[in-house]
Amino acid sequence: MSERFPCIAVYIMASRPFGVLYTGVTNDLPRRAFEHREGLLKGFTLDRRCKLLVWYEIYESMSEAIAREKRVKKWRRAWKYELIEQMNEGWADLYPTLHH
Repeated sequence: MSERFPCIAVYIMASRPFGVLYTGVTNDLPRRAFEHREGLLKGFTLDRRCKLLVWYEIYESMSEAIAREKRVKKWRRAWKYELIEQMNEGWADLYPTLHH
């Protein structure tokens, strides 16, 4: 992956493969994924142990990213699983692949 970081991204964190999912948007994906992994953000991801970065898309503008995040959040769980598997069939944690 040749993305430049930090960048604007929509992302999905998971508790485990086919587990609890969290969809978010950020202007600094490595930082935000680190915060989720280390339990630095109180709330849903900490309570449900969503620590694996399993999917993301990069955007040029925050408005585009927010629109995509809102669409994905409304999707059925099965559709989100398919989206993840198109990028990350084995549900690997993508955080180590980010070029910080």
